[in-house]
Amino acid sequence: MNAPAPLPPPIIDIEASGFGRGSYPIEVGLVLPCGSSYCTLVSPLADWTHWSEDAQNVHGIHRDELLRYGRHAKDVAGLLNRLLADTTVYSDAWSHDLAWLGRLFEDTGIRQQFRLEALNTIIAEDQKPIWDATRALVTKDLDLRRHRASNDARILQLTWLRTRIPA
Repeated sequence: MNAPAPLPPPIIDIEASGFGRGSYPIEVGLVLPCGSSYCTLVSPLADWTHWSEDAQNVHGIHRDELLRYGRHAKDVAGLLNRLLADTTVYSDAWSHDLAWLGRLFEDTGIRQQFRLEALNTIIAEDQKPIWDATRALVTKDLDLRRHRASNDARILQLTWLRTRIPA
């Protein structure tokens, strides 16, 4: 008898205003084990002023979009806590995402109620040799037109699934 397929891990991806000191989250996307996803722009708090044109060229999000369409950082922190309470969520850019989540929660005065771990901690040895090629195929198969945080999270989750359960 075949064992049931494992549920995929919840994955989070964060786009930010830059790559270093002073940067802050501008978009948060995640995909839950059930496959549902969530993505939102984050409106900068008053003292979140750092902006990198290099980062903007990567994520394609302009600061005026955040001001127009972003949700308040406090609302984003609260929603993340509701969606991820008492769970571990995984990131492929753990050190960056940890810093940006830290800034989101610290600057809004909200206690983070979930854990963030590096995705590579749950990638088995037999997944590693086929990870990059599988990720490229998943990206091609999904044919996503925009670089968004939730799209990146979905690509990572599907790559984990496809490398874990060979076709």
